[in-house]
Amino acid sequence: MSSPPASSPSVPSPFAFTFDGQDVPAEPGQSVAAALIASGRRSWRTTRVEGRPRGVFCGIGVCFDCLVTINRRPNHRACLAQARPGDTVTTQEGAGHDDLAC
Repeated sequence: MSSPPASSPSVPSPFAFTFDGQDVPAEPGQSVAAALIASGRRSWRTTRVEGRPRGVFCGIGVCFDCLVTINRRPNHRACLAQARPGDTVTTQEGAGHDDLAC
């Protein structure tokens, strides 16, 4: 009598989130920044005063160059934010608070 095959642990499936309206593939456990870089994007924020492009600089959450807006909430560091299925990620414009007076 043979024993049933050992069940293998389920492996989480790749998924997608949207970035500025386009699907971005991601792997379970991957940061938003890692998924954006893997999809060929190098910048996803503009500076407040001069509108210069920014992306990952330190990659460990020390700086704030990689800020994105996730599900309409600004100021998420993309290098620390875990990518989740169905999230809506958008380019962050400046400080992310367009409704506040400077």
